[in-house]
Amino acid sequence: MQKNRKFLFLLFFCIFLCILLTISPLFSKENKDKAAYNVLLITIDTLRADRLSCYSHKYLKTPNIDSLAEKGILFTKTFAHTSTTLPSHTNILLGTLPIYHGVHDNSTFIVKEKFLTLAEHLRNSGYSTGAFVGAYPLDSRFGLTQGFNIYDDEYGNQHSQKLTYVERDAGKVVDNALSWLKSQKEPWFLWIHCFDPHYPYEPPEPFKTQYSGNPYNGEVAYVDFVMGKLFGYMRENDFFDKTLIIFSGDHGESLGQHGEQTHGYLAYNSSIWVPMIISIPGIKPGRVHQQVGHIDIFPTVCDVLAIEKPSFLQGVSLLPAIRGKKLPRRPIYFESMYPYYSRGWAPLKGYIYGRDKFIDTPIPELYDLEKDFDELKNLAETNKLEKYKKKLAQIVKNLSIPEEDEEKMSKIDRESVAKLRSLGYISSPQILKEKSFGLQDDIKILLPFHYKVMEAMDLYKKGNVNKGFELLKEVIMERKDIDIAYSNLATLYKEQGKLKEALEVLELGLEHLPSSYEVFLTYINYLINAGQYDKVIEALNTKSFRQMEYDPEIWNYLGVAYMSKGDFEKALEAYKMALSLDNEYSVVFNNLGTVYLFLFLKTKNSQSYRESIQNFKKAIELAPDYATAYNGLGGAYLQVGNLDGAIYCLEKAVELQPDFSNAIFNLGLAYLGKGLKERALDVFKRYKENYYSFLSLSERNKLEVLIQKCKEKL
Repeated sequence: MQKNRKFLFLLFFCIFLCILLTISPLFSKENKDKAAYNVLLITIDTLRADRLSCYSHKYLKTPNIDSLAEKGILFTKTFAHTSTTLPSHTNILLGTLPIYHGVHDNSTFIVKEKFLTLAEHLRNSGYSTGAFVGAYPLDSRFGLTQGFNIYDDEYGNQHSQKLTYVERDAGKVVDNALSWLKSQKEPWFLWIHCFDPHYPYEPPEPFKTQYSGNPYNGEVAYVDFVMGKLFGYMRENDFFDKTLIIFSGDHGESLGQHGEQTHGYLAYNSSIWVPMIISIPGIKPGRVHQQVGHIDIFPTVCDVLAIEKPSFLQGVSLLPAIRGKKLPRRPIYFESMYPYYSRGWAPLKGYIYGRDKFIDTPIPELYDLEKDFDELKNLAETNKLEKYKKKLAQIVKNLSIPEEDEEKMSKIDRESVAKLRSLGYISSPQILKEKSFGLQDDIKILLPFHYKVMEAMDLYKKGNVNKGFELLKEVIMERKDIDIAYSNLATLYKEQGKLKEALEVLELGLEHLPSSYEVFLTYINYLINAGQYDKVIEALNTKSFRQMEYDPEIWNYLGVAYMSKGDFEKALEAYKMALSLDNEYSVVFNNLGTVYLFLFLKTKNSQSYRESIQNFKKAIELAPDYATAYNGLGGAYLQVGNLDGAIYCLEKAVELQPDFSNAIFNLGLAYLGKGLKERALDVFKRYKENYYSFLSLSERNKLEVLIQKCKEKL
């Protein structure tokens, strides 16, 4: 009997040992130490799932992305938790919801430094990390750089008056990513973000012609083409056999469904249903039809790599679902808070649980997704909604960050904000107060006014100026709380040379919408244009907006105001504040160069001169086509008699901007100083021909004297 027990024990031990030895090498210590999988995260901005032919054959063919689906797991019911770029990527890289991490919108929020990102977690596990992003919403200033050895966001400067985001195409993003990848030792984590499908839809040829009737589809087709280049490189280097790949969209695009032309306002499936494909070496391809979300990506990566999952993660690992098992039943939370935080419209929150989708707004909505995935029949009117509202409130309560943790992790302790407070510019950030919202505040009611503003701008651009003005005035008459109606009407007045009327419109906008940062920023910009520097300083010392804590542009404007008044010390403070928020802001480096040059001319301090040269050069390094910085550097060289340096810089400035009057005049001075009188005469004649009528009497007399000097002994 004892022998039998020993035999059975040995038998069970051998079986157990065999099981351990046959477990996927994914989880073995040896694999973790010697051959850890690389991780490739690909996010395509504004990508509808149904535009990929692996999801639907109705619209176009996407063979390269389909090839990834053929070797991986395609998730048919993946939902974004937000419908804007920065929050969605924050959800992915933090593994938590906006109600936890606090990033609800583009441009006006920053990822808190004390949160652990996926990049940080992988870097701590021995990975080299690189991110290559396509557009401004993911600019390094917004905090997702945490944990990346390189964060490549070189797509150009974004300015407040640009109506669309600065971006670079997918080809450039992937080329830069591959250049980085070629120099990496394994293991590595690479995040590639392509912005192309985002509005405006402008695909390159031949996709522009091929999809002339539907340029959005053309953008998707172009991205698929670029993915072919990426996947080709991976095949050639055998990366598919040793790389975990996650492919997803950050959110969708409504394309007119439910009255929404793009995204960011509503939260129907047209804008929050996204594709997701996960490819794991050795895993059998397939499809998963369970409901999942972006917050599930972080824990899935941890499970696949067999590394510890941080305790704060709110998603679940999808590895069980990939292996054919059921995931725990849970609600998928979503929100659309851009209209609330940026416009003051009613907030939109909701959840998906099984077949139910509940959207909580002043005009609530309820859908049966099994029967009505396109959300055409609102069941809210025929159902008691109290249980849905209670469930949503419980979800928000359970998944929000505890108040004491929020205080610890507040971005208010950032060094730059501390500087703001020490300068006396900000007493406390402006926070939207809770208020009750009525039917008139529902996004669905207000969105048509937004599109009426867009229609007005389109008419204006097409030459129907009067109709453009008329529509904008109509919107303001009907609704006093549509901020872009004020800022766009002011823009049209400014373009017509009516700056006084533009400022009056913006002042009216601030009267009705005192919390609108968009109206305020436009107002400050136009005050600068009008030379009303005292008003700029007064406004920035009396107004307090949350966005001011991390918007370098507003501090650049303050610097311009102080510089124009001759208060160089305060100008320097403001510019340095701007650089503490964005240390690659070329405009600010140029303006710093100008301030230091003024200080040099005033004090003859050689250190001020060196600072001036250094800042002008930094501006040019960051923006090689920046004519103003070349003119500034040329002017600085001119002041100390470095005529060769001055001529080189000023010729470059005029080459970049042929109608740059100040650079043309300075170039004439440099030529004359060098004794190149014929060249100087040609330049001064050109200057006189184009700008004489704009000069004061004293300036005209000075120009005539210079022209006469050029003619002497010729």
